[in-house]
Amino acid sequence: MKKLVISTFLLSLFCFSANAQEGTSFGIKAGLNYNSNGDYFQSIGDNAQNPDRNIGYHIGVYGKIGNALYFRPELIYTSTKSDYNSDDFEMKKIDAPLLVGIKVIGPVSVFGGPSLQYILDTQFDGINIDNVENDFSVGLNFGIGLNFNKIGIDLRYERGFSDNEATFIGNNLGQAAISRIDTRPDQLILSLSIAL
Repeated sequence: MKKLVISTFLLSLFCFSANAQEGTSFGIKAGLNYNSNGDYFQSIGDNAQNPDRNIGYHIGVYGKIGNALYFRPELIYTSTKSDYNSDDFEMKKIDAPLLVGIKVIGPVSVFGGPSLQYILDTQFDGINIDNVENDFSVGLNFGIGLNFNKIGIDLRYERGFSDNEATFIGNNLGQAAISRIDTRPDQLILSLSIAL
């Protein structure tokens, strides 16, 4: 499935080079993620006293076709962290959002679309978790962006479409206990992008 995500992005880049025109660009992007696997809005209340516990980051590349109405595929490496009862759940993944956007007024645009996600690695409180139910999943991104020439800033919300759990066996006072963690992405993403 990782090949599908990367192939989709490379096909989009090929389309850029084949149809180079005004309004077509590509660049790099990076930023911060505020993550809560499972239930984002509950997490805001739970982590109000320690808001830095769920901060992650992302870095990647993007392409863009069009101007007033545009298509923007991205290929992003994302590292997220979530707090579960004072234990950390960390995830590293490749995201490939396929976004469609429209300029609303001046430099402001709104966008949305599916995001293909491939999980590379997961850890819970320092323990590697190898049996995530689905390494590949699909989510939804939507948000608002500001673009000033070659610099762009956007804020988006990402939500996984379907439940996706990691299961592991823990040891509680000498007894084995099976635990499950919802690994479905649920996050706010703030990005800075630079067109090359």
